[in-house]
Amino acid sequence: MVTAKSTSSCMCSELGPQPRAPQTAVDDSMVEQIVAFHGHMCPGLAMGIQAATIALSQIGPHSTDEEVVAVVETDMCGVDAIQFMTGCTFGKGNLIHQDWGKNAYTFYRRSDGKAIRVSGRPDAWQRDPERGRLFALVRAGSATEEEAAQFRALHQSESRRILDLAPERLYDVTDVKGEPPQRARIHASVPCARCGEGVMETRIRRLGEEQLCVPCLEGATVDA
Repeated sequence: MVTAKSTSSCMCSELGPQPRAPQTAVDDSMVEQIVAFHGHMCPGLAMGIQAATIALSQIGPHSTDEEVVAVVETDMCGVDAIQFMTGCTFGKGNLIHQDWGKNAYTFYRRSDGKAIRVSGRPDAWQRDPERGRLFALVRAGSATEEEAAQFRALHQSESRRILDLAPERLYDVTDVKGEPPQRARIHASVPCARCGEGVMETRIRRLGEEQLCVPCLEGATVDA
């Protein structure tokens, strides 16, 4: 069971139920929108599109408020596809990041408590050694123009190959029991005694009689 807490300053939930956007098939136009949102197409983004496709089919349509909650166990490119497609975002408090480095995502539907965990199958997608070699050259800034072009071509073809697979070939899907994460809460801001900036009250730290934000606390600890 995945447990997590959510905090947010968003007041959208105070507006009451909002109309849901219709569920949209992942066609080339949708992929182009996701790529524009993320900035580029890559295998990681393609994996996120496939994970979000499973969530939309089993949990429900795009979340306009907190109807659906996603707990993501990575900060890889695919999370952008999940935000775009499912409507689970950091700003609304219904996308929760757990830094575990896993290609795995848990989706909760608040209306009836249904939840699934979508986890990458280790044998589903094998990395291309040649693409990895070229990527290392491109990242190091030592790739020739020909090598850079070859890498881009392999990058695109690998992304397309992932998108052409059935999502169930890439991910295992299991039911999750237990309560969804609590709804996003609205907290007061407290001024930091040193920098003067407002800080969510749950993030304030005390040093003696001072109420400090985390950066000022860390700075005070270093100076001590």
